[in-house]
Amino acid sequence: MSDTAGEAKLEVKQASKEVKESENVAEKYSAMTVSKNSDMNMGELSSAFSAVPTHKPVKKVAFCSHQQIQFVEDKQEFSRFPTKAGRRSLSRSISQSSTDSYSSDSSDDETSPRDRTQVNSKGSSDFCVKNIKQTEFGRREIEIAEQDMSALISLRKRAQSEKPLAGAKIVGCTHITAQTAVLIETLVALGAQCRWTACNIYSTQNEVAAALSETGVAVFAWKGESEDDFWWCIDRCVNTEGWQPNMILDDGGDLTHWMYKKYPNVFKKIRGIVEESVTGVHRLYQLSKAGKLCVPAMNVNDSVTKQKFDNLYCCRESILDGLKRTTDVMFGGKQVVVCGYGEVGKGCCAALKALGSIVYITEIDPICALQACMDGFRVVKLNEIIRHIDVIITCTGNKNVVTRDQLDRMKNGSIVCNMGHSNTEIDVASLRTPELTWERVRSQVDHIIWPDGKRVILLAEGRLLNLSCSTVPTFVLSITATTQALALIELYNAPEGRYKQDVYLLPKKMDEYVASLHLATFDAHLTELSDEQAKYLGLHKNGPFKPNYYRY
Repeated sequence: MSDTAGEAKLEVKQASKEVKESENVAEKYSAMTVSKNSDMNMGELSSAFSAVPTHKPVKKVAFCSHQQIQFVEDKQEFSRFPTKAGRRSLSRSISQSSTDSYSSDSSDDETSPRDRTQVNSKGSSDFCVKNIKQTEFGRREIEIAEQDMSALISLRKRAQSEKPLAGAKIVGCTHITAQTAVLIETLVALGAQCRWTACNIYSTQNEVAAALSETGVAVFAWKGESEDDFWWCIDRCVNTEGWQPNMILDDGGDLTHWMYKKYPNVFKKIRGIVEESVTGVHRLYQLSKAGKLCVPAMNVNDSVTKQKFDNLYCCRESILDGLKRTTDVMFGGKQVVVCGYGEVGKGCCAALKALGSIVYITEIDPICALQACMDGFRVVKLNEIIRHIDVIITCTGNKNVVTRDQLDRMKNGSIVCNMGHSNTEIDVASLRTPELTWERVRSQVDHIIWPDGKRVILLAEGRLLNLSCSTVPTFVLSITATTQALALIELYNAPEGRYKQDVYLLPKKMDEYVASLHLATFDAHLTELSDEQAKYLGLHKNGPFKPNYYRY
């Protein structure tokens, strides 16, 4: 009993300390409030931004260790690369129909980008994309994205004269889309040098990768990479003569993992890591718990502006887009199971319910399960209803959520897909057996045919559905990209000693600032507290308006 009381007092004391730090942040941060016409001082940003380490999630990772989201030891991805012939064969077998719609040269689809030397207009060949000739199409895509990312463009204009990232050498591993390109070009405008690769083998927009390569960003990515291509591209970003990264922007932790295992001396010189996915954050906490995280890291995934907007609202819209484009499915009356009722699961369920689907939830967390019940969903075990389900969507970040035994018992015509970052949730490997036939019917759509003729429709080979098979709302990605840019600026400019070798959360004031930048799009006007009201609530007039422990 005394141990429990002691831990409770410690947590209360720590929460109190965080609140005081947030109040100090608000004092210094008031110069950066919401006014559209105010200028941003990036020096003030660095002094104002004081994040606190997030130790509590470490306990959570330990509790969830059975999920086995962990660093892979020296296994297949670290073996020597296959021969060119074997590489081409593997690439074609994985992404047979994922050629780019803009390609005018059919030979490009026959040859791996790794086997061709391409040169941009400046004479540089330090990139590897599908077709550098697609630059003009990519530039148009980027310009369209810029129109709905006004907050990030505003940040670029305000800060580019000060070049807060001058000297930063950022290596990134994210989805390479038009929206990401706006972020990358913002980082370059703020003084950074960038090398980039893809965190997903299917999500790269080839024309956007070409447009970035034309501007001088070293991009190594194309849609439909093989697993070997994926690791080769990461290695080319990191291991290049005369260029050594000092910042990491990661989505999923694969880049961080690769540098930690293969280039430990380079990894130790990194000034900061910014990570935006559940999977990658788990990996960082595992490193921190083991005492092996030798650089400070920023957990962007659990910032409010990422968790509640990118994870919830983005998935609420993009789940329908991905399913419609690939299967033309009618949602009304369909029986759907969503595995996991976190923010991604909540977004998926809201969209499906609105179109008349009968939605079931599977959950391990009693709190999330109770939320699902209160939202009108039945919480079930997958095995109990597997024979009656039309669509299964995984959103857990776990592994083997849908097993071969469950796939064997699904009815004919069922759809199986994943909305989590990694391709571990559906046991796809168990489907690659001689008795089952794989039939590619569309790009990223496979029919798995059982001996009795039953077909199960697998989307994106179990990888992230929305970015592999469709697109995601630009405006939501502007919120996430702005958060990432500010986190990179802070970590790069922070004085020595401010951040230890630990994982940090964004302070509340930073989340509020990112949100405020996006309100102008809706012509939204915030109510200002009077001095009397601020005193009554014990708040600073300019925020933060909620304590760090507040759950939105």
